[in-house]
Amino acid sequence: MASFPSSWPCGVVLALLCSLFLLGLASSNVYIVYMGERHTDEPNLLEDSHHQILSDILGSKESAKESILYSYKHGFSGFAAVLSQSQAKLIADVPEVVHVVPNRILNLHTTRSWDFLQVKPQIVDGILSEGHSGLGTIIGVMDTGIWPESESFKDDGMGKFPSRWKGICQEGNRFNRSHCNRKIIGARWYIKGYEAEFGKLSPSDGIEFLSPRDAVGHGTHTSSTASGAEVKNANFRGLAQGIARGGAPSSWLAIYKVCWATGGCSSADLLAAFDDAIFDGVDIISASLGSPPPLSTYVDDALAIGSFHAVARGISVVCSAGNTGPYPQTVINTAPWVMTVAASTIDRDFPAVITLGNNQTVVGQSFYTGRGLNKFHPIVYGADIAATNIDGTSAGSCDLETLNATLARGKVILCFQSRWQRSAAIASKSVLEINGAGVIFAQFPTKDVSCPWSFPCVQVDFEAGTSLLTYMAASRKPVVKFSFSKTVIGQQLAPEIAYFSSRGPSSLSPSVLKPDIAAPGVDILASWSPASSYKLLNSPQTKASPFNFKLDSGTSMACPHISGIVALLKGIHPKWSPAAIKSALVTTASMKDEYGQHTVAEGAPHKQADPFDYGGGHVDPNKALDPGLIYDIKPSDYVCFLYAMGYNSTAIRLMTRVHTPCHKSAKFLRNLNLPSITLPELKQRMTVSRTVTNVGPVNSIYVARVQAPAGIDVSVEPWILTFNSTTKKLKFKGSIVGLWMRVIEPRELMYMCSMTNGRDFSFWI
Repeated sequence: MASFPSSWPCGVVLALLCSLFLLGLASSNVYIVYMGERHTDEPNLLEDSHHQILSDILGSKESAKESILYSYKHGFSGFAAVLSQSQAKLIADVPEVVHVVPNRILNLHTTRSWDFLQVKPQIVDGILSEGHSGLGTIIGVMDTGIWPESESFKDDGMGKFPSRWKGICQEGNRFNRSHCNRKIIGARWYIKGYEAEFGKLSPSDGIEFLSPRDAVGHGTHTSSTASGAEVKNANFRGLAQGIARGGAPSSWLAIYKVCWATGGCSSADLLAAFDDAIFDGVDIISASLGSPPPLSTYVDDALAIGSFHAVARGISVVCSAGNTGPYPQTVINTAPWVMTVAASTIDRDFPAVITLGNNQTVVGQSFYTGRGLNKFHPIVYGADIAATNIDGTSAGSCDLETLNATLARGKVILCFQSRWQRSAAIASKSVLEINGAGVIFAQFPTKDVSCPWSFPCVQVDFEAGTSLLTYMAASRKPVVKFSFSKTVIGQQLAPEIAYFSSRGPSSLSPSVLKPDIAAPGVDILASWSPASSYKLLNSPQTKASPFNFKLDSGTSMACPHISGIVALLKGIHPKWSPAAIKSALVTTASMKDEYGQHTVAEGAPHKQADPFDYGGGHVDPNKALDPGLIYDIKPSDYVCFLYAMGYNSTAIRLMTRVHTPCHKSAKFLRNLNLPSITLPELKQRMTVSRTVTNVGPVNSIYVARVQAPAGIDVSVEPWILTFNSTTKKLKFKGSIVGLWMRVIEPRELMYMCSMTNGRDFSFWI
């Protein structure tokens, strides 16, 4: 057990105990002496009694004073003290003492997603430690800007930016050079394309800043998720409280503001940002943006063009997959050179209890922690208080201007999601405008909390909503009250693919599996811009204070998780290409949840997730450290891919300015050296080829393992791959025959066994 000189102050002892925890050491010589309910309302008398007990055991008041850490004297009686085991046993025999227990070192609750991914400093040989927290890498974030005063962007312990950095700190409205530091080493803003479309943007209305400063919050959230510094006691209105940090906290940040609060992001501005980012010298570009289907061709898509040139210069580009799921063919940012990220859940939820007038309870989810919860309110079904000339269906979902204001005033309204009105936020706005007391929104099951934080709203599933209707029908005066929402960790099965996460296959290039991978993107806590809530916080219906952290959901939140992990990998393997890094992540991703069961994809209905939901699976950062084999791709291969897609050869030549001998062959589409094989039309026997590079032990042997579904026949040649000091790359072919379309899951080759037993490479379809 750990010991400290008795002369050390309590703060030093506690600091060292915390250090021991961070090192993974849970032992201590601190004991908690629990004495039950207080025997007096006088705190000073209780404290004196605690000191007296210690003095009797330790022999003096001075020893007692040095030993005691805390005196519990308000909610109950007891104390914590530094004791030997024998002293603890003696105190346990004191008549007033209920129990003496050793101090337990509890895990700190962080933004949770990084701990859920096992990206934490306690794992000595994990990716965070091995990657030195991203030290030496620069993440460029293309988004709505940044709130530089956020604690997530403090530069304590950050070194000077590298000599290769050529970026600038561009000044503007409420942003000058002093807002850049050793964390935010560059910041630019782009508005010319936006203003050409929508006219001049004025900052005088307080909605936007003509500078890198973030008025929306989105860019601040994504930047801090990827690379935020550690912030203690971070929370969103009391929820998800703990230590917030980014995935690569020692990486530098370069900010490129390309999106604006009043109208989105201009493609012209986006391309300018890519251009500057390539010049500036970023290592990773994180872009949580895109356009919904129909998809533009790769030579018309600004993000595809900009990312093509970035990847050609060794810059990894990570993009969000889109939020139009769970429908097929909705995935965006489908270029094979970018990494496209789906959104998944983590094992944290925010339950709120609805208590009925008969004392029965229904549990839902909510972010509301404000006023007006601790009393019963009448409850009515929206369809029963429809406004004049409004049908029951619209009122039942609480669409805007569908409810009778007189009948709704002061009541909780039960609303059911409909085909036409799917939003808890709209239902809440509708009820708020007519002075309702709150909303219960019944919808399809999902872990994404869509209820607004600013108004009493609890989200339940259809089953719970129906049980409420039953209660209302059986009661003469049905009433309900809400509990405050709370944070619970470890009771949700996770990960699951989020309902909203866009699904494959790609509608533009179905031979390229998209998305590539999944990462946490549901109810993620990260830094936020206080300015984003300006209107709401000044609304007469809302009494709230500005917040610096916020829970948010979307593939936008999943994208920077991968960006942070890429920064860690880049620090460990600086010579790996973007394709190699993507391969390492995709081929080591997990298709199982934390209990070893197949990952579930939220939908209508929920189902077992497949590659069109999550690509290679859910990211497993620590396994990506040692993928064994990688699938590398040269920029010239992407050029040939474009030729095979049928793009104009002149346009392609202009994109690259390099002559690349290619053939317009459909075979090249399926033979692009991706870490997945997708065959859109498997009507006859097809042969695909891949080349793998050994990045594991020099002398390695891999053995093919095939798992094929019924109706599909697969053979691999050669079925054994042997690597040594002179043979680092090998090619294999897979012959596949079937009667209908099948997707080979992106797990063809996996590092499986020790070299002495041979290694398997798996060829799954």
